Amino acid sequence: MDKFIVSARKYRPQTFDTVVGQSHITTTLKNAIKHQQLAHAFLFCGPRGVGKTTCARILAKTINCENQTKDGEACDKCQSCTSFNDGASMNYFELDGASNNSVDNIRDLVDQIRFVPQTGKYKVYVIDEVHMLSSSAFNAFLKTLEEPPPYAIFILATTEKHKILPTILSRCQIFDFKRITTNDTVHHLEEICTKEEIKADKASLQVIAQKSEGCMRDALSILDKIVSFTNGELNYATTLEHLNILDADCYFKLLECMQQQDLSGAMLQYDDINRKGFEGDLVINGFAEFMRNLLVCKDEKAAVLLDVVESFKDRYISTAKTVSPAILVSGLNILNETELNYKVARNKRLHVELALIKLCYLQQALQLTADGSGVSKKKLVDAPIAFRAAPIKLYTGTQVPATPIAPAKTQTKQSEAKLIIETPSIKPSLVKEDSNAAYQPTQKIKTETGKLSALDKIRKQYQTNGNNGNAAINQPLQIDELEKAWDGYIQILKDAKNPAVPSFQLALLRLKDENCFEVVTGNNIEKQFVEQERNKLFAYLQEALKNKLLQYNVTMEEKTDDRPLVEIPLSSKEQFLKMAEQYPLIKEMKDRLRLELDY
Repeated sequence: MDKFIVSARKYRPQTFDTVVGQSHITTTLKNAIKHQQLAHAFLFCGPRGVGKTTCARILAKTINCENQTKDGEACDKCQSCTSFNDGASMNYFELDGASNNSVDNIRDLVDQIRFVPQTGKYKVYVIDEVHMLSSSAFNAFLKTLEEPPPYAIFILATTEKHKILPTILSRCQIFDFKRITTNDTVHHLEEICTKEEIKADKASLQVIAQKSEGCMRDALSILDKIVSFTNGELNYATTLEHLNILDADCYFKLLECMQQQDLSGAMLQYDDINRKGFEGDLVINGFAEFMRNLLVCKDEKAAVLLDVVESFKDRYISTAKTVSPAILVSGLNILNETELNYKVARNKRLHVELALIKLCYLQQALQLTADGSGVSKKKLVDAPIAFRAAPIKLYTGTQVPATPIAPAKTQTKQSEAKLIIETPSIKPSLVKEDSNAAYQPTQKIKTETGKLSALDKIRKQYQTNGNNGNAAINQPLQIDELEKAWDGYIQILKDAKNPAVPSFQLALLRLKDENCFEVVTGNNIEKQFVEQERNKLFAYLQEALKNKLLQYNVTMEEKTDDRPLVEIPLSSKEQFLKMAEQYPLIKEMKDRLRLELDY
């Protein structure tokens, strides 16, 4: 029984022409060898399994080949190539940077470089995973890397170029390897299946290529595993089962239930998926990718981005025409939010089912309206209220003069009616008396039929009647009565030990008309103290002055000569200084006893 060799090693490329998907690098290296323009240091960087170490080995074998071809390839027949293929070459040294990352390992490498090669032209040193070297090891390697002997060539390979010191990068020729495309991977897998006499359909190979995500080594490992599982025959169903991938047909069924708002069908479909052993996050992620593919297919120019099995491409394109972009975008938002919160959800199945419920009723939730420019989402909110800039007018019991509104030319004479705009009364306690504020009262429109509305009756009753039908007389304001009532409220504040007392004492009252007056304060703090007592003060003054139509506003004037002077109480420190000035012995006693007063 022959010893089994995995496909990744058995079919490792031996020449530049057999390297898959890296033609931009292999062509450059072949031309450099052909024109003898080799650099002394190379840096191969890129994802895992794309051919970095393979290209390094091919380069080392080719530059020491005794009979190079015209295209810059190794002959694979000379003694140097034979010994290299057998792993017995004395000019090739491969070092693992992950396990040999200290300064001592680099010093040993530098000591080996001193010896001239016994056979061949060059000694090639390959350091794999070079980003794992320590900073001190990098620094010990700098001088040798910058000025090596003419027979020494260094090839550094890494998957994380950003971790390498800039001083190392500046001394190397950098080659960036790219991920291998799905088509190149499928083509290479087909060649291997032909050589190994494996029956495989193209759909299964495409699934393997997509699962490998551009890594050829992963693709070959998956191929070996599935061949062992299926006894040498690959088909689409067994490949999906072995790779734990959900068939796209399940997503098409979920989309159909979503379009028909068939919640029970979606629940049963998810239950069937769950019984097969697929986790909820895998279903959510796959459904999101499915919707992304449908969104891509909406535009024929972007259809080239569709990376799915060829047998499903036509179905994707035809299905995309039946789904609106708004449904797809909103569905992607729901699935993305569900996937983010999946880990913290206690009931995983219920979390996924809630997402399916939202998707099934998504069309009903999106009430779309077509406007002039396209389709927009209808917002179920109230319209914005326009800014009202008209000042407040006091209700005096008389109507504003009628303002006729000209009728439109298309109206008939029977529909023409003269309209009267009447300003309603405003309850004084609900009005904000700010001199900068502006308010437009709601206007009432009535026709000249002579009929009064219910609001008119209440207003008329309020104007003529008082409490319980008793006549109420609103006495006009008098400055003496106002000041007397003001002082009475100050006394109430003093009894309650309210800190607003000084502000009320310093305030100046100005009479504006028989129902309105103005309170003038000296600064913003005094104004705030007066405003804090608005409700209580308003009720007190209405009762004391017997005027239900009373109104007032508070203003601020920094310079007022007619404001009353109020004695401000002294602080503790000021009291002591005044006592010391009047009685000097107090200060002398404080100094002699060395007292410290807490002001």
